[in-house]
Amino acid sequence: MKLLVTGGAGFIGSNFIRHVFATRSDWSIVNLDKLTYAGNLDNLADITGDPAYLARYSFVHGDIADRDLVNRLFEVERPDVVVNFAAESHVDRSILDPAPFIETNIKGTQVLLEAARKYGVGRFIQISTDEVYGSLGPDDPPFTEESPLAPNSPYSASKAAADMMARAYFKTYGVPTIITRCTNNYGPYQYPEKFIPVMILNALQNKPLPIYGDGQNIRDWIHVEDHCRAIVLLIERGRAGEVYNIGANCEWRNIDLAKAILKVTGRPESLIQFVPDRLGHDRRYALDAAKLKDETGWDARYLVQDVMSALVSWYQDNASRWQKLLDKLSAS
Repeated sequence: MKLLVTGGAGFIGSNFIRHVFATRSDWSIVNLDKLTYAGNLDNLADITGDPAYLARYSFVHGDIADRDLVNRLFEVERPDVVVNFAAESHVDRSILDPAPFIETNIKGTQVLLEAARKYGVGRFIQISTDEVYGSLGPDDPPFTEESPLAPNSPYSASKAAADMMARAYFKTYGVPTIITRCTNNYGPYQYPEKFIPVMILNALQNKPLPIYGDGQNIRDWIHVEDHCRAIVLLIERGRAGEVYNIGANCEWRNIDLAKAILKVTGRPESLIQFVPDRLGHDRRYALDAAKLKDETGWDARYLVQDVMSALVSWYQDNASRWQKLLDKLSAS
C-alpha cells in the first residue's frame, strides 16, 4: 500500500513515517513537505540514511496548496491513502497573522481533497485538533465527536473549516475521508515553540519558563507514538465519513506540568515566569476517545509523567540539534 504523507518532515509527520516503517513492512510512503520553519529533513535522517528504507520512501519538496504540483504528484504516484499532517499549527502565530493558516489549512486541504476525488484514493485521513471544539469548563465532561464546533483562534477556525471541507467531499463526492481530532502531542522531534519543548529547553539552559496568565489552563497530553498508532489503526479499520477523537485521558494544568519538568531537570521553581495571557486563550481541552477504542482496540500506552525523564534525556542528548532550531526560531 502506498501512502502520500503531507507534512512528513514535521514533528508528528516524521514520527508517523518512522512508526509506519517500524510496523508495516508492506507500506511505502511519498512525503510531500513545504519545509517551512517547522519542517526539518533531519527529523528523518535515520530513515533516509538506511538503504533498507529507501525502496519504500521518497520525498517531494512542495506546497499542498500548489494545485499543479499536487495533481502531477497524484498522477505519477497514485497513492492508495492520503494522510494530511501539513498545517500551520502554532496558535500564537495565527493571532499575529491568520493569512498563512487560511492558505495552507483550508486551501491546501481542498486542493488535496480535489486530487483525491479526481484520482480515486482509498482513504483520506484529515489530521485535525481538539481545539476546533473550543474550551471546556473545569467540571465539563470531555468533548465527544458529537460536540459542536466552537473554535476560538484563527488556527482552530482554519482547522474547523478544513474538517468541514473533508466532510463535504465525503457527503458530496464520496471521497472516503476520516477526520481525526487529537489532544496536545509531545515527544521526540517536536519543534521548540510548543509548550513542553519550551519548558524543557529553557529549564536545561536555566532560562525563565514563560507561563501564560495564571497557569491554570488545562491540556490533555498524548505521546506522539500513541497518536501515530491510532492513525495507522484508523487507516486499517476506521469507517469512512466518521470523526474520531484521539486522547490519552492525561490532563495537566500548565503550571503543574512546568513544575514537574523543573523537578526532573533539577531546576528551581523560581524559574517560572508568568506572562500576559494569550488572546482568546482556551481554558481546558479534554477528549472522550471511547469511539476510537471501541472500533479499533486502541489505547494509550504512555502517560506524560511516566516518560518525562526519558524525554528530558532525549533533549539533552540532542542539544546541538535543538540549538540550531532555536537559532532558526529566533530569526523567524
